[in-house]
Amino acid sequence: MTMAETTITAATGTRTRTRLAQFYVLTKPRVVQLIVFCAFIGMLLAQPGLPDWRVAGPAVLGIWLVAAAAAAFNCVVEQHIDRRMARTAWRPTAKGELTTPQTFVFSLLLCALGSAMLWIWVNPLTTWLTFATFVGYAIVYTVVLKPLTPQNIVIGGASGAMPPVLGWAAMTDRVGPEAIILLLIIFLWTPPHFWSLALYRTEDYRRAGLPMLPVTHGSEFTRLQVLLYTLVLFPVTLLPFSYGMSGWIYLAAALALGTIFIFYAWQLWRDYSDALARKTFRFSISHLSLLFAALLVDHWLAPWLPFH
Repeated sequence: MTMAETTITAATGTRTRTRLAQFYVLTKPRVVQLIVFCAFIGMLLAQPGLPDWRVAGPAVLGIWLVAAAAAAFNCVVEQHIDRRMARTAWRPTAKGELTTPQTFVFSLLLCALGSAMLWIWVNPLTTWLTFATFVGYAIVYTVVLKPLTPQNIVIGGASGAMPPVLGWAAMTDRVGPEAIILLLIIFLWTPPHFWSLALYRTEDYRRAGLPMLPVTHGSEFTRLQVLLYTLVLFPVTLLPFSYGMSGWIYLAAALALGTIFIFYAWQLWRDYSDALARKTFRFSISHLSLLFAALLVDHWLAPWLPFH
């Protein structure tokens, strides 16, 4: 191979990697990672012992693909908004690196592939629930609720709370009360999580013309809502213990994590700063991740402990 051929090949490979990276960014990997994590916890909690990986493997991949498709669709719909917001202006759709048809086809292919995997290797119930979640986020939340009402996060939070239900349905072919409890936890966690972000990104949302709560009702009212939601969330996180689906390990974790979350929310309400809002937002992610991890640890270890 000549030097010229090597240069052309290297350049082509770079362009390919760059384009692949652009499509990967559209899937919002960090968000989808948390979605799949919660769905996976639902799978593990649905049955004693390890799940059947012939079902769990396609379920995880199928849910990931459909969630990634919803994220890409969101980038298509909001590209004009993303251009006006500092935290999203770098997205490939906002920068014009990927066109609307390219992104739309990419989203459609991911959704179709993920749905097919769920239908063939998991069960129809999980397929329809996952597709309904896609519609709830990509259409109901993104297209209808987000630009029209400051309660978009509250109402649209139902679709974001679905992952553990999807995981539960994948392994049991039904939606049990335990799955509903997990859904309720995420549903009530979503507003204080997202409004903490919105508080220090208020001007971004104002420039974008989105009616987020800090824009429409101000910082003080939003901070009060964050505190109230964390207070309501706290007893709900204890439901797995009171219902009998978890033991003392989870209870200890839920009490500690909930207390810290309330403390952050209380500080945010009494003495606001952007730095504190960032800390609250970051902790909210740790709160949910550690809470669900504690559910899993309890599920596996608690039966072996004398005080379970």
